[in-house]
Amino acid sequence: MNKKFYTFVAILATAFAGTLPATAQQLGPVNDTILIGSSNEVYYNISAGTKSTVNRKQWDVAFRANRQSASILTNDAAGVELYTYKTAAIGGWATVDTAGLYSWKNMANSTTDWEEGAFCRYQKGHPDYGWGKYNSVTHDVVGDSLFIIKLADGSLRKIWIVKKISVDNVFEFRYANIDGTNDVTVSLDCNPYTTKNFVGYSLTNNAIADFEPVASTQWDLLFSKYMYTYPAGDANAGAQQPVTGVLSNYKVKVKKYEHVAPDFQMTGPQVMDSTRSPIGFDWKTYDYVNNAYIIGDSMAYFVQDRAGKINKLVFKGFTGGSTGRFVLQREVISFLGIDEIEKSGFSAAVYPNPVSNVMNLVINPGKSRFAIVSLLDISGRTVLNKKYELQSEDLSTLQIPVSGLPSGIYMVRIQSGSNVIARKVVLK
Repeated sequence: MNKKFYTFVAILATAFAGTLPATAQQLGPVNDTILIGSSNEVYYNISAGTKSTVNRKQWDVAFRANRQSASILTNDAAGVELYTYKTAAIGGWATVDTAGLYSWKNMANSTTDWEEGAFCRYQKGHPDYGWGKYNSVTHDVVGDSLFIIKLADGSLRKIWIVKKISVDNVFEFRYANIDGTNDVTVSLDCNPYTTKNFVGYSLTNNAIADFEPVASTQWDLLFSKYMYTYPAGDANAGAQQPVTGVLSNYKVKVKKYEHVAPDFQMTGPQVMDSTRSPIGFDWKTYDYVNNAYIIGDSMAYFVQDRAGKINKLVFKGFTGGSTGRFVLQREVISFLGIDEIEKSGFSAAVYPNPVSNVMNLVINPGKSRFAIVSLLDISGRTVLNKKYELQSEDLSTLQIPVSGLPSGIYMVRIQSGSNVIARKVVLK
């Protein structure tokens, strides 16, 4: 062998070093079933197919564990409701009056943003976070609002988020029965829970609820119930509806396609949705005549997961009620090495493989706007080299004709900025 070939083999070995074990690299579509029943929810790692099931009713409010966040959720999946007490500021704690409560607007978590929990729904942007305002001297967020919270069992509490001590990552809050009895003040230290997105608290049990079953890096999608708020421009704008569907973790990106063939793959530059619910619930509709759910015709979701892998997800069935059964087909279309995950979102996949006529490259260039694609034969000779302009931090598909090249093993080298990914491809 010549020196070029040794170099080629070394580069190829480096490209695949640190990849996931072969047992986790399932090729082709895999059918999967997720069961949430009437009271559970499932945290799902899409490329590995792992499921972590927990009871979704174990907490009432949840606090973002990240030091730089002020988001506070309510457990709307369990039926918890939140109302801003409008007739008095925090000075009215002792004289709270709930007359007319159910004519007030229910403050649900944002459908699209984990950072806009129910307590933050009236936020105006920094320094106003809805439940309180940022103090530029202490760097705390200081609570200035009272709330009435209706728990899943129908009982009412008054609650005041006193402050977030940002430097210590501690939330201080106070709650009591409406008549002032059972008055409790809590200092919730978020530091033990920073591997999770949120840490919960049960006002019923007066206890912390560490409800997320795995670290935030270990799940991509959440199968659960949640409250959907119709967006501006919709005929039902502002109205709320409890739904069963799929939520995305932080940093997960989704692209939805409708009316496509079963073997459809992405083509061209694509803008992906990294909000809380790009998959959501409306991939299914209820047929009242036949008393069953109908899955949207020819619909596919491409999901870039927390690890940077690109996955194709197609729903095949759904049963609601006490069953809570999701049936889906998933397919990993790229595998990234562990060393690639930290490269500013840069990822790449090659399909089909083997390839005969046209090679498709799915690329997220990360922070860069350009990618250089090279194709090397087994001797290390460059047979193709071209620079492409792409859209930063979004998936694009490049179609590269290869029908004129001899059959054999090649290496595709993709460079984005200073980062490089190499993929082996077989031409036939």
